[in-house]
Amino acid sequence: MKQQQQILIGIVTFFLGFGSTAFAASEPVSRELPVIEANMTFAPHVPPPIERNYPARVIIRLDSVEYRDELTSGIQYDFWGYNGQVPGPFIRVREGDVVQFHLKNHKDSKNTHTVDFHSITGPCGAACVLMTEPGDESVVEAKVIGAGIFVYHCAAPPIPVHIANGLYGLILVEPAGGMPKVDREYYVMQSEFYTETPVDGFAPFSSQRGMNEDPTFVVFNGKVGALTEKNALQAKTGETVRLYVGNIGPNLVSSFHVIGEIFDRVYREGTVQDAVHNVQTTLIPAGAASMVEFRVDVPGDFTLVDHSIFRINKGAAGTLHVEGEDRPDLLHKMQ
Repeated sequence: MKQQQQILIGIVTFFLGFGSTAFAASEPVSRELPVIEANMTFAPHVPPPIERNYPARVIIRLDSVEYRDELTSGIQYDFWGYNGQVPGPFIRVREGDVVQFHLKNHKDSKNTHTVDFHSITGPCGAACVLMTEPGDESVVEAKVIGAGIFVYHCAAPPIPVHIANGLYGLILVEPAGGMPKVDREYYVMQSEFYTETPVDGFAPFSSQRGMNEDPTFVVFNGKVGALTEKNALQAKTGETVRLYVGNIGPNLVSSFHVIGEIFDRVYREGTVQDAVHNVQTTLIPAGAASMVEFRVDVPGDFTLVDHSIFRINKGAAGTLHVEGEDRPDLLHKMQ
């Protein structure tokens, strides 16, 4: 593992010698920007829209933590998560911002961790220079030059294991002109977990099942039931809902669908421009994210699924609960 890390660091050092707009190490950015701490939230919540009309230096602090928690009722799992949760925080910045990422690896961690930001232009997406040993902290500065909704994840070797255990999240880079207003925004992250047969209520990670692309669980927001019952998403009739939907994989493509709704607009694979209209189901590749928007007109419970439908049995289901007046003009039982 040490040798792999040295090779990665050597690669990024080579490329940085030629300069990159992404990394302050090669071309320091202006120090005159106002400095603000990023407003980050955990799923399913999303930070409020950015109101400023100028770039800033945004400080983003992530801690990699290895911890044990419930994966499904009665079953514990050893997660690796940013800031102690899976998925990691939702980060919201503005196109043109200079972002200063601070990564701390908890002193009790057993593994080296890092972050690969799909929103960063530069070798390794910053992962090579953010390799951080347990108890240490690394810092990198980059300018975000493209708007979109992006995945971030650990890329320390072996990369598939670090992703599969929970080190991932979403970062939204708002266009400089801002985002269209909606009534509700939510953060939904699909992922897979690969486990051995549980013993005494604990299910260890299974590398072989990962290699076979045969997940034990396919879930939204880190565990079975994270978006159901008391954890259901909420809306009212007449409101427009925007879902930021990520799919980290690490293997499967998501066929994302909300039963009983048609997506008015879908922004595919990270773009926040050029929406496709009136979409029933949208594909989200592993390591990507999409943005879907729809108006809710009828009250009731609407089920979020991966329409590769047997995955419901592995946990890929959530609920959007909508309150409001009935709409018999749109739907009513005749017999």
